[in-house]
Amino acid sequence: MRALAAAAIGLAAALTIVLTVTAIGAPSGETSPEPLLTTVPKHP
Repeated sequence: MRALAAAAIGLAAALTIVLTVTAIGAPSGETSPEPLLTTVPKHP
């Protein structure tokens, strides 16, 4: 029974966070036009 209560509390908290972020909206930042340059180390 404790597990069920913990799951319900966790689900309610996650849903609250999602609804809060949705209500606030996405940040109005801009993404960089340049792609991220990554390098892969050479295998010996």
